[in-house]
Amino acid sequence: MREILLNDIGGIKIGNAEKLKGPTGCTVVICEKGASAGVDVRGGSPGTRETDLLNPVNLVDKIHAVVLTGGSAFGLDAAGGVMQYLEERSIGFDVSVTKVPIVCGAVLFDLNIGDYRIRPDKSMGYEACINSELNLCKNGSVGAGTGATVGKILGDEYAMKGGLGSFALQIGDLKIGAVVAVNCLGDIIDSGSGSIIAGALGKDKKSFVNTEKVMLNMYSEKKNMFSGNTTIGVVVTNGDFTKSEMNKMASMAQDGYGRAIRPAHSMFDGDTIFTMATGKVKSDLSVAGFLAAKVVERAIVRAIKNADSVLGYRSYKDIWTA
Repeated sequence: MREILLNDIGGIKIGNAEKLKGPTGCTVVICEKGASAGVDVRGGSPGTRETDLLNPVNLVDKIHAVVLTGGSAFGLDAAGGVMQYLEERSIGFDVSVTKVPIVCGAVLFDLNIGDYRIRPDKSMGYEACINSELNLCKNGSVGAGTGATVGKILGDEYAMKGGLGSFALQIGDLKIGAVVAVNCLGDIIDSGSGSIIAGALGKDKKSFVNTEKVMLNMYSEKKNMFSGNTTIGVVVTNGDFTKSEMNKMASMAQDGYGRAIRPAHSMFDGDTIFTMATGKVKSDLSVAGFLAAKVVERAIVRAIKNADSVLGYRSYKDIWTA
C-alpha cells in the first residue's frame, strides 16, 4: 500500500475556487463518464443537494459531479455553475432534448467569518470546473475549506482555522482517496499521537480546553449554543461497485470522521460523505470500506496541518510550528 495523489485516480478531476474577501469557496469533483455513487449523512444539521436520487431504489445510477461548498444553504447555487459547465460539454443524463448533469452537493456554514454577503454562487461553481482542468490537489485554506473553522464550543474567539484536505492510497490496482472540507464543532485528533492538534483554545490561545470535557460540564443545558459547523467530503475510487455498495462505503467512511473529530456527528454538525466509483477495478467492499475511513481520517488531518490563519483565527502552523 502506498500513498498517491487524488488526481492519480483516472477519470476523476478536482477543482477549487474561492473568494478571499469572504473568505469562502467551493470544491468540485467531476467524473465526466459518470460514477456509481452513494451518500451518508450523520450530522443533525445537514445542507445537501440531490441526495435522494442516490437511494438504490431510484432511477439514476450514475452521477457526474459532487460540489462541496461554503456559504450555508446559499452556497448550493454553486451547483448551477457545475451543471452549466457539464451541459456545455454534453455530459449528463440523456433526456433527448439535452443531457442533464447529475450534480450532488453539500454545504458548510462559514457565514460567520468575514463578510456573510460574499458566498459561493453559480459563477464560482463554474470557475471551480474550469480550474478542474488543471486537476491540482490543493490543501489548506482553499476551495470549500477557505472559510472553514474548527473547535467552536466556546465561540469564534477561541476557535481555530479549518481547511480542505486530500489523501489517497493505492493497493495493487485499487486506488481510493478522499477530499474533505473540515468545519467542525469538535477538536481534531492526530491518530499517530492521539493528541488534539487543533480545536477549542484556552484563554492563552495556545492550549486546548478539550471540547468533549466542556460539553460534559454542560450536559444539562439544552440550549443551542453552537452554530457554524459541518464537515463534508467525497471519497473517490476506481473500484467497481454498485449504487447500494457505494452507500455502504459512505457509511463505513464516516468512521474516519469519528477517528479524527471529537465529537463527530453532533446535532450541530451536518457531517456528510459522498462516494464515487469509476468502475475500473474489482474489489472487496469491506476492504475498500475500511480504506475509505483511513483516507478520510488522513485527509482531515492534512486539511488542518495545511491551513493558514485568517481574520484572527489561529492555525495549526501558528501553534505547532511557531
